[in-house]
Amino acid sequence: MGLLVSMHAFLQEASAGDWSAGGHSDPGAWLEYAGRLGTGLLLVVVVMLMLRAVVRRNLYRATGVLSAGDLERVHDAITAAEKQTVGEIVPVVVERSDAHPAGVWLAAVVFVLLGSTLFGTLIPWEQPAFVLLSQLALGAVGYFTCRALPDFQRLFVRESRATEMAEEQAFQEFYRNGLHKTEAQTGVLIFVSLFERRVIVLGDEGIDARVESQQWIATTESVLKGIAAGSLADGLVAGIENAAVVLAEHFPWQDSDRNEIPDRLIIRRE
Repeated sequence: MGLLVSMHAFLQEASAGDWSAGGHSDPGAWLEYAGRLGTGLLLVVVVMLMLRAVVRRNLYRATGVLSAGDLERVHDAITAAEKQTVGEIVPVVVERSDAHPAGVWLAAVVFVLLGSTLFGTLIPWEQPAFVLLSQLALGAVGYFTCRALPDFQRLFVRESRATEMAEEQAFQEFYRNGLHKTEAQTGVLIFVSLFERRVIVLGDEGIDARVESQQWIATTESVLKGIAAGSLADGLVAGIENAAVVLAEHFPWQDSDRNEIPDRLIIRRE
């Protein structure tokens, strides 16, 4: 009789729906946990990118970076190179070829969207004025972070845009520095744009008629390797020396050669 009473009580409890799945947690709790974890990881990534940009900020500086000894080394490299060839080599270094304002504003928009996600629980959504102020503050953080840290801004600039701006600036530098006015059309520009991370070698018509663009690859790679290693001077010297090898093969030095363009390194912010 006692067994029947116990079974009846058991069946009543079962029918009342008080059962819980032992060993199984609420799926909603896992989703919430995963969301918090993803948000935390995203915040860590953003902070790490900003810290990396702080550490790498000198890689984007040209003015004031080279010491007097560095400038002398580059000058000596140009002089030595032009003793091997009739070519006229002019290296130009700029910190950036363009301000890339679209990248700055894109960062501002991304920070508004990202910040609204990361700090959504802290934003008073029921108060529109405070929501607007919060999002303006988030956008300002993205905007001014890009303005202060070029490496961070570079994340928001398309590679195709960087190439386009660097090539356009290189052509301007070629004509600005009179490399199209040499008697035998042997002017050569080694153009370095730090923000865009581009090295472009441009030769005048006389050079292009005999030197293929592939032959300048080693020159550009030499400059980029030096910059990546933290020494703009080493990169420039290596690039100039490599360019001299290419030019000496096709345009060796002659007794009648004269120095038509001063041996100098040109450095500017933009």
